[in-house]
Amino acid sequence: MSSSFPGSAAIAGVYEHPTRWAPEKSEFQIMAEAAKGALDDAGLSIADVDGLFAASMSMGAMGTIELAEYLNLHPDYVDGTNIGGSSFVAHVNHAAAAIHAGLCNVALILYGSTAASNSVAIGTGGRDGGRDALASFQNPYGVTTVGSYAMVAKLHMETYGTTPEQLAEIAVSTRRHASLNPNAKMRTPITVDDVMNSRVISDPLHLLDCCIISDGGGAIVVTSAERAADLPKQTVKLLGCSESVTHPEIGYRDLLTIAANQSGAKAFAMAGLTPAEMDFAMIYDSFTITVLSTLENLGFCGPGEGGDFVSGGRIGLGGELPINPDGGGLSNNHPGMRGIFLVIEAVKQLRGECGERQVEGARLACAHGTGGTLGISHSGATVVLGTD
Repeated sequence: MSSSFPGSAAIAGVYEHPTRWAPEKSEFQIMAEAAKGALDDAGLSIADVDGLFAASMSMGAMGTIELAEYLNLHPDYVDGTNIGGSSFVAHVNHAAAAIHAGLCNVALILYGSTAASNSVAIGTGGRDGGRDALASFQNPYGVTTVGSYAMVAKLHMETYGTTPEQLAEIAVSTRRHASLNPNAKMRTPITVDDVMNSRVISDPLHLLDCCIISDGGGAIVVTSAERAADLPKQTVKLLGCSESVTHPEIGYRDLLTIAANQSGAKAFAMAGLTPAEMDFAMIYDSFTITVLSTLENLGFCGPGEGGDFVSGGRIGLGGELPINPDGGGLSNNHPGMRGIFLVIEAVKQLRGECGERQVEGARLACAHGTGGTLGISHSGATVVLGTD
């Protein structure tokens, strides 16, 4: 193994569960099926796994232990970190660090959810259950997840002149990508007018500015780059990584500077690369404003430039920076916590395995997950991935 952390770990296997509706399955069953898929993809078996990383919308403090029992695993390293939808991007970082430190050799990262079949209304419920330091001031006024994102969108529009039509272009682009993905939940193409004519959920966000809700799950296998080189699939190395959290700071809230600002800068610095060198990006898209704000904070464009950046086909396949070629959370799948799918699609793209939605010549990618809620407390986790 390389003595230098960047590039010393690699993603050897990935698997995205094809289900979008599975009322007959449990979260653990989806995770187990995904685990087999990723291990088969890596050319490894469950007997090779000595590191287990997992989180879900329902797993409690003992959840990772219960999952290990379900899988009949006795890992040397266990990580149940849950920082929302970015958790699994962070798990890749943690797995690489554990492997580099010699604490485990083959890390299995898992997620499973039955959010849709359990009728979980993601995005419309109240926030934080009193954990937020300011919850007693905001909960009486009915602040919801989508309401908080709408405040970010409204402020961005008032500050920089961003338009609802520019946000709509993000939804249109990801739906076009989803139309090329046979597993995507929503595949019918849409137009900017379709987005603008869909009902307003929380001004200025329309229905088609919001992620879908689905069941689903996935798995990632991380090992040393040295070991990955001997496995069947092309090596995809972790070149840079970082994570961060942003919170209300007992009253002060900068709604337009998000956790990606910190994690992105450190991940790109570690990789010795810049956003401009990325061939495509996987950006958490709980709402269209999430994508626009994240692109600015990661440094793909400057503050206030996001509206123009996402316009004119730039973020579509064939454009300057394709975003979410799988269709993203807006159209492919969003089973509550979507970070794992960002990494899965990035790896498949870098291997050239994506058929009609393949980003031509892809060699470098950024994947960024967001957890929690923009405008309130949230997390960010960034990875920079590349092929040899």
